Amino acid sequence: MKSSLGYSLVLGAGIVFGITLGVGTSVFAERETVNHAATILPLDELRTFSEVFGKVKDDYVETVEDKQLLEGAIRGMLAGLDPHSAYLNKEEFKELQVGTSGEFGGLGIEVSMEDGFVKVVSPIDDTPAQRAGVMAGDLIIRLDDTPVKGMSLNDAVKLMRGKPGSDIVLTIVREGEDAPLTVTITRDIIKVQSVKSRTLERGFGYLRITSFQTKTGEQVHKAISELKKEHGGALNGLVLDLRNNPGGVLGAAVAVSDAFLKKGLIVYTEGRAEDAALKFNATPDDILDGAPMVVLVNEGSASASEIVAGALQDHKRAVIMGNQSFGKGSVQTIFPMSNQSAVKITTARYYTPSGRSIQAEGIVPDIKVDPLRVEKVERNGKVLKEADLSGHLENGTVKKRPQGDKEKGTEEESLASKDYALNEALNLLKGLTILQSRTAN
Repeated sequence: MKSSLGYSLVLGAGIVFGITLGVGTSVFAERETVNHAATILPLDELRTFSEVFGKVKDDYVETVEDKQLLEGAIRGMLAGLDPHSAYLNKEEFKELQVGTSGEFGGLGIEVSMEDGFVKVVSPIDDTPAQRAGVMAGDLIIRLDDTPVKGMSLNDAVKLMRGKPGSDIVLTIVREGEDAPLTVTITRDIIKVQSVKSRTLERGFGYLRITSFQTKTGEQVHKAISELKKEHGGALNGLVLDLRNNPGGVLGAAVAVSDAFLKKGLIVYTEGRAEDAALKFNATPDDILDGAPMVVLVNEGSASASEIVAGALQDHKRAVIMGNQSFGKGSVQTIFPMSNQSAVKITTARYYTPSGRSIQAEGIVPDIKVDPLRVEKVERNGKVLKEADLSGHLENGTVKKRPQGDKEKGTEEESLASKDYALNEALNLLKGLTILQSRTAN
């Protein structure tokens, strides 16, 4: 997504292995020249910086190159602003641009810094980290034998990168666990599939967005069209799953929201610069033709995910279900530098249509559903019903039970045991559909 100045606006909760920012970003454009001649330099502070620079050059135990010292100073300046602003050297900037393809090497988790440790924002679907059991909210305190405390986020990410097929041991602190956990993960090439879809039951579709990439909006339209074809041209309802979605491209979040809204504001941004003030509105057309929606979110839903959930919630287009989201409500802008490096700076906050700031708050679901594990209760003996009583009256209009009903019940039980929140979302969707059909008549 390009702003009016021609540089990239991206929404990501942290750093993905192999890519700075969210999972997938927009194509980068050169920034237009801005005149900084009027900037007043803080001479006293620069004099202090010069003195410190000289002391390090003269008295540090080892010789340090000027380039290393200055790059470290730049990194420290940006890292001190907020967890999402950063300096990208030539190699890191190149990796970020390559990452727009949605394919990169690493473990498959998006991370940020918290209290000096690496915090997992969310694991990415179908990646080594997810398969190893890494969870949103985990704090990584050790990488192999190296403590994380005191490292920069970039340094920690460099340690976690490596040749596909090689192993790394993460030591993790997890809420609810009495002792740190050790997890061995085998690095791999991460191929992020942004959009997945399937049928839950006849008439009810499931759409999963794992990250917001440049083409996510197009992929959502294609997936919904295929689901509608499977069901005779229309859906009775849809579950949109944004759990553990760390964010991505702002334009993709707008496109996905627009797919389900006919009119009104989707999101707006505000910052100090005039170019940071942007508004995005929906265009006429609802790809679901008004069919009910339930959106699933959790603590791993961040940034672009929160834009979509917030827009659909404010417009009363969907019921939001799950747990309170991550709360990343800021926009980062990539500014290419003359030496082929770049700086990523937080330039704006974004707001939902009703004016809510998500920053450090997140989206509060309409219905809270904690992640639970359920099991089928086995009954001892057959339950007595009217039809079992001797001499019971026959039902004159009784029909043979369709074979499909039994299979449907089995699927519901299986879904409840595999994904309790999704099963609850489906049940709510059925209720909304029934209510909608009855009020229409």
